[in-house]
Amino acid sequence: MKILIFHGYLLRGTGSNIYNANLAIALAGLGHQVHLLCQDLGAETLDWVNSVATWPDAEGNEVGELRVESLREPAGEGSITVYRPPIGHLLPVYVEDPYEGFEARAFPRLSEEEVENYISVNVAAVRSVEDEIGGADAALANHLIMGPVVFARAGVRPYAVKNHGSDLEYTIKPNPRFVPYAAEGVDAAAAVLVGSHHTAASMWDAIPVEGLVEKTGFGPPGVDTRAFAPLEPAARPDRIASLSADIAAEPPSGTFGRDAADAVAALDEFAASRGPRVIFVGKLIVSKGVDLIVAAWPLIHRANPGSRLMLVGFGAYEMGLRALVTAVTGGDLDGAREIAAAGRALEGGEEAPLDYLTAFFSDPPTGYESAGMAASGSIAFAGRLEHAEVARAVPAADSMIVPSTFPEAFGMVAAEAAASGVLPVCAEHSGLAEVTATLAVEVPEIKDLIGLPLGPEAVVDLAGKVNVWLALDQEERLRIGENIAESADRNWSWQGVARDVISASAGEVRRVNGS
Repeated sequence: MKILIFHGYLLRGTGSNIYNANLAIALAGLGHQVHLLCQDLGAETLDWVNSVATWPDAEGNEVGELRVESLREPAGEGSITVYRPPIGHLLPVYVEDPYEGFEARAFPRLSEEEVENYISVNVAAVRSVEDEIGGADAALANHLIMGPVVFARAGVRPYAVKNHGSDLEYTIKPNPRFVPYAAEGVDAAAAVLVGSHHTAASMWDAIPVEGLVEKTGFGPPGVDTRAFAPLEPAARPDRIASLSADIAAEPPSGTFGRDAADAVAALDEFAASRGPRVIFVGKLIVSKGVDLIVAAWPLIHRANPGSRLMLVGFGAYEMGLRALVTAVTGGDLDGAREIAAAGRALEGGEEAPLDYLTAFFSDPPTGYESAGMAASGSIAFAGRLEHAEVARAVPAADSMIVPSTFPEAFGMVAAEAAASGVLPVCAEHSGLAEVTATLAVEVPEIKDLIGLPLGPEAVVDLAGKVNVWLALDQEERLRIGENIAESADRNWSWQGVARDVISASAGEVRRVNGS
């Protein structure tokens, strides 16, 4: 089959980028011809991309002639061609982060003219691709805006939509001007895939399209269970050290958006841990709840001397987090309270207290100040790691913490930790709760440890759950970890995701009912 995919961003990093990269690989592995529109300027370097196509003579909204460059022969019957629509330097995003070669600007900061120009250029590009391949047999538009409206206006039929969640929660719901765009796109779609009941209900509430409930189906991301797999404890230091050495040897240009020296230092400290290793992977923004991890760490470290915490990711709250680490590990509780009071102001928003953090620092446990100082030097910021690098680091950890305070469409990093045999302790809400509920049913030993209720006691509860897990005999943790990994393998695989996408394009889904 010829399968058309619209994804307006990169093919590496996190979230929807990784979803589309792995989906394309899985579809090609099943023998399909994948035609993927994105904005990854380095797609040529990806060894699974067979051809790259561009429109070098584009002017304004006219894309001009399509030129295809063959890079490498397909490994099997399937193939992947990446197309880069000529949108210029302005890249509309849901959360503003640096994108090499672009001015990344949040959708709400775009004028109507800029929004319509972005859509029209992509519509022209999609039509050009359809002409080139003689029409697609199945199609997928990523995100509720603007992929679906691009397909709708380009006349692509049939197509499915994948709701990843970030566009809905960060852009559409807070900014009703984008609801008509989402409605236009999903109205013409054969199906809309979501990662959880929570995301479906949020979408139904925000987008008033008749029949949307009936064509909503389950479509969670998958896990590469070959990359994310359990690792024997004795092999973990060498795995981390090997990753550190590879990053240290990369050229100065390296991976965009990271300081290789920071990554190497963090990984070296992680490898040298004399106790358990705990990891966080995600954006360093307030919504991910990383502040709760930092606050809880002295309590975890006190119960597990020699343990190490590694924070993997980047984002607007990084400086705020670093300040919080300095305050907590320096015994400066007044400074920590000031950071909690400033809240989102430290990532560029309005000043508003972080309720859970404020509640904790209003009455910290006895001995917390000295525990914080004893934990000095045990927290490291690794910065940005590529997804393949994350797959090398996560199995070397003993636990992962996923304390998001904002809804998540699906707990992707939690599922990857599970596939690695690593216990994910996750906030008990939205798509995260649906991942942990599946694991808790199939591995009952972890049902009281895997879910974290959010509230005034969140920091203490988080430390308590991690400490109970780490207090288990290592052989017991390994046995349970194998069961967690087997559960992840049963429930999330990219081949299954690929088949679901093809079926959804024809309107066939595993229904999410409105109850």
